[in-house]
Parts: sequence; C-alpha cells; structure tokens
Amino acid sequence: MNKPPKAGDNTGSFFLIPIIGSSPATGFMVGVGLQYGFKMPGAGTRFSMVSGSVQFTSKNQKIFLLKNNIYTKNNNIFFTGDWRYLIFSQATYGLGTNAPEGGILEYQYNLSGVETSRDSLAQPLDFNFIRLYQSASFRILKRHEGFYLGVGYCLDRYTKIVDEKLRLSPGDSLITSHYAYSQHYGFNTDHYSLSTFNLNFIWDTRDNMINPYSGHYLMVTWRGGPRFLGNKNPSSFVHLEWRSFHRLSPKNPRHLIAFWLMGEFTPEGKFPYMALPATAYDQRSRSARGYSQGRFRGNNLVYGEAEYRFPISPCGGILGGVLFVNATTASNKAQSLSLFQSVKPAYGLGVRLMVDKATRTNLAIDFGFGDQSSGFYLAATETF
Repeated sequence: MNKPPKAGDNTGSFFLIPIIGSSPATGFMVGVGLQYGFKMPGAGTRFSMVSGSVQFTSKNQKIFLLKNNIYTKNNNIFFTGDWRYLIFSQATYGLGTNAPEGGILEYQYNLSGVETSRDSLAQPLDFNFIRLYQSASFRILKRHEGFYLGVGYCLDRYTKIVDEKLRLSPGDSLITSHYAYSQHYGFNTDHYSLSTFNLNFIWDTRDNMINPYSGHYLMVTWRGGPRFLGNKNPSSFVHLEWRSFHRLSPKNPRHLIAFWLMGEFTPEGKFPYMALPATAYDQRSRSARGYSQGRFRGNNLVYGEAEYRFPISPCGGILGGVLFVNATTASNKAQSLSLFQSVKPAYGLGVRLMVDKATRTNLAIDFGFGDQSSGFYLAATETF
C-alpha cells in the first residue's frame, strides 16, 4: 500500500492461499495453495517461481501439485517441471471438440477447472495419476539473451482406472469412449503409462515470468517414447507454444494486451486415451477458462487466447482487471474430424489484486463463460 518495491536482487515473495470449497464432484474440499517467487544471484537474472497446492476432499480425493520454473545465476540454465500425484475422478466426453456424440450437454459449472456437476452425457473415470515432467535448458548464443536448448524426461502414469458408466453385460451394455478407444488401439483399460524423453527449444524475452509487462516466450518441444521406456508403442509428440505481451501505454506498463497460442500433435492410436492432448493439461492447468479440465480432448489440439489487462487503481496500483477470449479445437481421426472443423470459444473477465510489488505477484479472480459452461477461478499470478 503506497510502498516502493523492496530493493536487492535476492528479493523473494512467499504467498499462501487457503482452498475451501464444496461441489458434487469432490464433496467438501480443503487445502492450501502456495507460490514462491525469487531471484538467483546475478544483476540480470530473471525471477524464478515455484508453486504448488495440496487438497483433500470428503470423497477421498487427494491432489498434490508442484511446479517449478527456475533460472540459475545469470540465466545460464532454465529448469521447468510439473509434478503431480492425484487420487482423483474426472468426467470425459469423447474425442474432438464436437463431443459428446448423440446429445447436447446440460449447463455445466466448475471451480478452477474441477466440475461441480455431472451431466447425463458425461463419462466419469476414477483413477490414480502420477505426472513427472522435468527439463533443463541451457543458454546458447551468449551475445543474445533468451535462447535455450534443453533435454528432459516426462512420465504420465494412470492406474486403478474405474470407468463408472461402462457396462458390458449382454442386453444391457454401454460402451464408453475410454473403453472403445482403448480396445481399438490395444491399450489396457485399467492402467497405462506414457514415458518419454524430450528435446526443447526456448526463446524467452519476458521481463518477468510471474507477471510479464513486455516480451515474448516461444517453446518448441519434441517428445519421443521408445519401447524400452515401458511404452506399448513407439510414439512421438510435438508441443508448440507462443506467448507475447504488448504494452498499450508508455506511462503505465500494466495496460497491455497479451496473446497465448498452443498446439499439441500426436500420431493416431499411439497414445493412451487419458494421455492425449486435452484442455487445462498445460503446466499450470490454466488454459480454456470457461470449461472444466479435460472437457475437450483429441489426437491434435490447438488453443488460442487473447487477454486485455488494465489498471483500475490510480498509477497502476493495487487493483487491476482483465477481459479475455479463448478458443479450443481438437480432432478425432476416428470420425474424420479435423482441426478447426469444430471450435469452442469462451470469454470472461477478472480482477487482479497485487500482493507483492517486487515480484509483481497478483491474486487472480476470474469468471469464464463457454458453450453451456462456466467457471470461477482463484489463483496466484496471471493465467499466462
């Protein structure tokens, strides 16, 4: 409140958010979310960020998340990681942005991407999930900042999968999308994993990772999964991501427009069902505000978002706001549905409360509205 940012390169910010809620999908929920923003030594070293959350529900769901984006001294190495352990349940709807087949969903509402109601056309799955993604990228082109080449390892493992709507009794059968896909491509229906190496190229000129006012971020990732890593099929995966931030006022850097474009591409039938590209499965589970996590899934997925960010308090102080629009398209080769044949848009607005000026950490409160869907989001830092 009317205080200048703290001085010194080693300034850090630790932020805790209590998580309390209730929904039909999770029951009563309690937990805590945290974020730590800090700088390694070096005059030009960028801010790093570690964030995570722990949540427990009365339906015996347990959620443990830990994310890291760390620049070492003088930005020589960039570490990025996404670690998750979930004892969880999630509704699926089939592949493609035109799913589910044979009907129109009732209105859905979610809290931070977790559905709070179950539509009659939803196909809920119970499962345990482990994700271990970790990469190290090394700075190249010393005369030009922001260029990195990196390597890493990615594991997605699903176990104890229970397909709640699946019925195989003669005369009273109901074949779900998960079961049909897994049977067609030869995957186990109660457990599977995807284990891959990854190579990535990063170009990052953002002035601040936590809350950028200018610059851009490009990431190109190739993942390869040979059989000796435990995969059923040799597989590959391409991830492309672009973010850019453009100031609209020379006097107030909080007045800007930001863009986010992401594409994920897989070969047909090589990935198990739940490991296919899906909404809100990005590192911080922030894409597709207005829809629940995993609402759209497909062999290939393209996502785009534009967000207008503006100050509300005088001189760009504590309060700010955002207006956003986004769109998702996902393919389904089994139905000959290509990308962009079906596109699902969403829009929304939000408020930003700056809780630390040194790291530019905001508390974000958003409302998103999609097609027969809406959601409320509470988080630390910007969506992207």
